[in-house]
Amino acid sequence: MPPSPASIRKTVEAYLGRHPGERDALAGLLALLIQPVDATARTTLPGHVTCSAVIIDRQGRVLHIRHRATDLMLACGGHIEPEDRTLLAAALREAAEEAGIAPGALCLTRQLLGSPIDIDVHDIAANPSTGEPPHRHFDVRYVFYLAGEEPPVITLQEAEVSGAQWLPQPEVTSPTLRAKLLAARLDGRPEPVNASALIHDGEGRYLLHLRDHKPGAIWESGAFALLGGGRTHDDESLESTLLRELSEEVPDLRLADLTPYAVEDATSIDGLSVPVQVFTGRWRGNPDRLRLHEGVLLRWFAPDDLDRLRLSPATRALIRRHAAENAPDDGRAVVPAVWDGGDRVVLNGVGVHLHLEDAEGRVLLGLRHPDSKYAGDSWHYLAGRCEQESALDCLVREAREEAGLVIDPLDVELAHVVHVVDAVGALPLMQLVFKARRWEGEPKVLETDKCLAWKWWPPHELPDRLVPYTRTAIAAIAEGRVYSQMGWS
Repeated sequence: MPPSPASIRKTVEAYLGRHPGERDALAGLLALLIQPVDATARTTLPGHVTCSAVIIDRQGRVLHIRHRATDLMLACGGHIEPEDRTLLAAALREAAEEAGIAPGALCLTRQLLGSPIDIDVHDIAANPSTGEPPHRHFDVRYVFYLAGEEPPVITLQEAEVSGAQWLPQPEVTSPTLRAKLLAARLDGRPEPVNASALIHDGEGRYLLHLRDHKPGAIWESGAFALLGGGRTHDDESLESTLLRELSEEVPDLRLADLTPYAVEDATSIDGLSVPVQVFTGRWRGNPDRLRLHEGVLLRWFAPDDLDRLRLSPATRALIRRHAAENAPDDGRAVVPAVWDGGDRVVLNGVGVHLHLEDAEGRVLLGLRHPDSKYAGDSWHYLAGRCEQESALDCLVREAREEAGLVIDPLDVELAHVVHVVDAVGALPLMQLVFKARRWEGEPKVLETDKCLAWKWWPPHELPDRLVPYTRTAIAAIAEGRVYSQMGWS
């Protein structure tokens, strides 16, 4: 089914938003789009909509083909067919038919994305051989870069095309297109136009998004994929793109440590090659507690689970590559030394812990899951490791994610520090224990894979299976001491 007049008008109005001075020139097109006719049918007279594909190679040259009907050198283009889902899809089909360039050999530009660079109005002479009278074309033109380094082999549609040539932009034959190309400064070098998040928990699991099953409407329909999406003209950067997409898809998800990781190639609904900037981010929450506005569900998966999922080969390979480069963090990892002015500096990990006392002076402790990589089947503070965030932000986040407690940083004070080495050669840990004077909510078990229960314990009746430095911190806080150390001997 061809594009509807409403969808075409939306495209035209967005174009006029960028080129308001052309509204009078496109008055005929706007008038056509409010009539009860198919604006894309070649039988619609005195004018109808057509599409062109402006293809730019790595040298910034534009592909022109010689049309037999007019003997003019023009960009690939022509009439819209009933099977064309969008105007952009029609332009891609024309490039494939007239020059043999498949959509997968092309990609969008960062400057234009999926918007037309030009809408040209030109008159077409009568064609006695087909019986077509004089009429007008409203030609919507889209720009594409070649995805590969080398120009593809041009395979001409001999019935309609008699030659092809790559022309420098100052020699582009259409005056309106030439002016816009030169103004846009399109150099032919592809850049990422989409952004995705490779979210992991530091323990070997990766967060994947099951997309809705809507073939032809969304990418990777019905498959597991990374969260993310396409850049818009309003996005200042690809990181802005990703943060916007995450806020739209999963508004409660907060990633404070986004880092560019890799550029991967994907394929759009129209078959275009899409360079995707993949960012890594770390998160350790329960995905079932997130509001999901798009898609079916979010789940954690280990790399060994990936072969069981409907997942693109590129995403599967990306996750396994990241897993191979990043060993799971079990709290005992050894951090390489760094060199600073000739001195050997060993980095220390930082952990935060919440010391809560109820009205009776009892301390809140959680029973860790038996399968936990650290202190399984033992009681411990509500705790977490700092990511790319301040210690107080980490404390507030962990309290909310693990137990549903709401804490104002203004109600928190540092109560004790334990500098711990668990084993010879292990990562030294600076364990910060914060005491909250006030909080909202009752402790709830929200991360069942880490904690089985929360319980208030009298300081003089602490459980036997208690993490040693937690016991040390509780005793020190009662005595008013602010620092202790363990394992350094």
